[in-house]
Amino acid sequence: MSETPPNILQYRLEGPEDAPVLILGPSLGTTWHMWDRQVPELAQQWRVFRFDLPGHGGAPAYPAGSVADLTARLLATLDGLGVQRFGFAGCALSGAVGIELALRHPERLASLALIATSPRFGTADEFRQRGVIVRTNGLDPIARTSPERWFTAGFAAAQPAITDWAVQMVRTTDPGCYIAACEALAAFDVRPELTRVGVPTLVLVGSEDQVTGPAEARTLVAGIPDARLAVVPGASHLVPVEQPAAVTDLLLRHFSTAWQNAQDSGTGQIPMPLAPAQPFLVPAQAAPIAELAPPPARPEAGGRADAYETGLKVRREVLGDAHVDATLSQADDFAADFQDLLTRYTWGEIWDRPGLDRRARSCVTLTALVAGGHLDEFAVHTRAALRNGLTPAEIKEVLMQAAVYCGMPAAGSAFRVAQQVIREETTLQD
Repeated sequence: MSETPPNILQYRLEGPEDAPVLILGPSLGTTWHMWDRQVPELAQQWRVFRFDLPGHGGAPAYPAGSVADLTARLLATLDGLGVQRFGFAGCALSGAVGIELALRHPERLASLALIATSPRFGTADEFRQRGVIVRTNGLDPIARTSPERWFTAGFAAAQPAITDWAVQMVRTTDPGCYIAACEALAAFDVRPELTRVGVPTLVLVGSEDQVTGPAEARTLVAGIPDARLAVVPGASHLVPVEQPAAVTDLLLRHFSTAWQNAQDSGTGQIPMPLAPAQPFLVPAQAAPIAELAPPPARPEAGGRADAYETGLKVRREVLGDAHVDATLSQADDFAADFQDLLTRYTWGEIWDRPGLDRRARSCVTLTALVAGGHLDEFAVHTRAALRNGLTPAEIKEVLMQAAVYCGMPAAGSAFRVAQQVIREETTLQD
């Protein structure tokens, strides 16, 4: 079998070849096996297409840094199979792909189900910190706590095999692909666009979901014109795993109704059957459940408004929303002009220049702050350096070299600050 191209996803097909196509997408850290208990019934009347996220379930590790990139790879995979229209059910990150399809490629999508999905997943800071943790400690801390995020306590205690399956699934994911997916979720925010989702949509959520729970689901239903809500009792984030029968029944009714409505209206627009084609890649690397029971353009010269907006975006990406919001909220009339100057020129001009990447700019900034003895700002930029991809070992090397050129006392103070910041930023919060 030839190597998978970077723009093609690993997938699996089941069900009659001439049946309508239904796509099932996994959440971050899982594989297509999270849908194992839905497939037997769905595949009786649908051509079920399941895919793995990059670097998950043994899939090739080509990181996708945005929801749009992941969506483009899915469409490229479907194009290779001759699939033009389809129903789509996605959980969490794949739910974001479903919304992207509805907004940017409505001609491809016939009906949509959003499971454990939000128009904005928490805050950008939360997901970027998760990337810092994985870059520093690997995926083991995330893997060990995944059952707490994904399942109710009673289910996790009663199903140790499935709990272990969840931990191993995360642990075997490619770290670089996981970090890229965190970046994709950090940048995802479609709240202002929900009214443009024009397909029948089922919004499905577990009543006990603490990650993307009923509040987020109601935001989707309030924004999407043709949406209805289904809250599954006694289930947390991975509701298809925890309450498989309820989810299967809801999906069957939703997609069957959409299919029947299309037939009755004479449009026949739900899915097209697959063109004759062989699956590109269908390895099963992870054990199934059943066996276990474009960035914004640079501002024009003199374009001060553009420079401010660009600078604010870069400032938030590097320092985090929480820090920037707190700083700007404290700026009264006396300090507002300085914050405008800082945002426009430091972040909109210097940090946005193409000559150095953000990792290099963090190294330069840390060294300059050590030399100046600016320890408060040094703490802020140590956090920024971690977010920009520097590891604690690399920050240590920056400080070792700064000690030679900036002085031992200055570097010693910086080491103490950096040690505390790194301890806080690389410890998984409960």
